[in-house]
Amino acid sequence: MSTIRISLDSDLCIGAGQCALTAPNVFTQDDDGFGALLPGREDGAGDPLAREAARSCPVQAITVEDS
Repeated sequence: MSTIRISLDSDLCIGAGQCALTAPNVFTQDDDGFGALLPGREDGAGDPLAREAARSCPVQAITVEDS
């Protein structure tokens, strides 16, 4: 299994919430309603839905890179 690195561009995020709905073990929404990575989940925590969450983002604010 390859290791991944997830980043979320808060400047692009519009707060659609698709990331938190798709992969709630990796993403959440902050107090202002914008997407955020859960602490320690920058590697996706082995959640297969992390890539799907990136694909579901309407503004492509999430990047998933293989490392």
